[in-house]
Amino acid sequence: MRIVLTGGGTGGHIYPALAIGKQAMEEQPGSSILYIGSPKGLESRIVPAQGIPFESVEITGFRRKLSFENVRTVMRFLKGVRRSKQLLRDFKPDVVVGTGGYVCGPVIYAAAKLGIPTLIHEQNAVAGLTNQFLSRYASCIAVSFKDALSQFKRQSNTLFTGNPCATSVVRADRQNGYARLNVPAGANVVLVVGGSRGAKAINDVMVDMAPLLVRLPDVHFVFVTGESYYDDTKKRIDQALKGPSAQLQVLPYLHHMPEVLAISSLVVGRAGASSIAELTALGIPAILIPSPNVTNNHQEANARSLVQAGAAEMMLERDLTGAALFERISHMMNNAEAQALMSAASRSLGMPDSAAILVNQLKQLTAKRK
Repeated sequence: MRIVLTGGGTGGHIYPALAIGKQAMEEQPGSSILYIGSPKGLESRIVPAQGIPFESVEITGFRRKLSFENVRTVMRFLKGVRRSKQLLRDFKPDVVVGTGGYVCGPVIYAAAKLGIPTLIHEQNAVAGLTNQFLSRYASCIAVSFKDALSQFKRQSNTLFTGNPCATSVVRADRQNGYARLNVPAGANVVLVVGGSRGAKAINDVMVDMAPLLVRLPDVHFVFVTGESYYDDTKKRIDQALKGPSAQLQVLPYLHHMPEVLAISSLVVGRAGASSIAELTALGIPAILIPSPNVTNNHQEANARSLVQAGAAEMMLERDLTGAALFERISHMMNNAEAQALMSAASRSLGMPDSAAILVNQLKQLTAKRK
């Protein structure tokens, strides 16, 4: 099978695409994959590092108010469609998969116009503008949350698949996780992370909370700042603690996130769709702090879906303080029964076979074309 993957801007769009590609290669070892992304997005660094051929298309998003820049965006879109058509003609894919982000627009549209089967995957509980636009052209629409099905009700080709990142994380090696952190096997680990780029609000509150961690002496904290925030945040934490701490690891980025997630007793972080897929696949209790700076406030909708199921707690960013967050963490880590109940509720929402479901759908689309 020859597959084009497209999606970009954030890890939440990139890693689901890579998970689908990995599953396809495992099921059909002779498969060929091309990734089309934007030249300045994270995908331009992440994808080539995975050894996957990468091509780029220039594109930007529409502004939500009238602007001359939107005229330029239309011109970039049309140019992107022409570029995408050429790439698709050269690669000759059996199917094209879009996982979100502006770059999906010209690629999926071009594929549809060339008669190539397409699948778009909507990760969030609230569908993004690009996927809503593309839904009229896609051969199949897959969603991570059941709540999103109703947002594509005009289309009959909609499928609830979960998020393929769930498949990647359940295969992680726990022993490698302990080894990478250099903590004893079986240690209680609390992971605090603000997403692939980091989150200033979470970094700031972690600085305030750092001196309180000694009250949980049997808990090891792993704090991921994001690369651009690391130097400043690490300096402020060192000042707050007045020296290094054996209890707290501060890291700019985690290249082996699935392995660390696999040993985490509790995760504190954003409510991106890929993160939620990973948490529920492993049944990890979570305190979710949805980003208020995302389209349609979709992270809060993502978080509420878990809260309503008893699979997580939620703190809004406006209510975030070091003392308040530590109180939530302390309550959870000192209450084994609450942890067990939340873990069971979380696992009940997980779809660890998501990538296999999606690849099976790709096989059906290519079979219909033949």
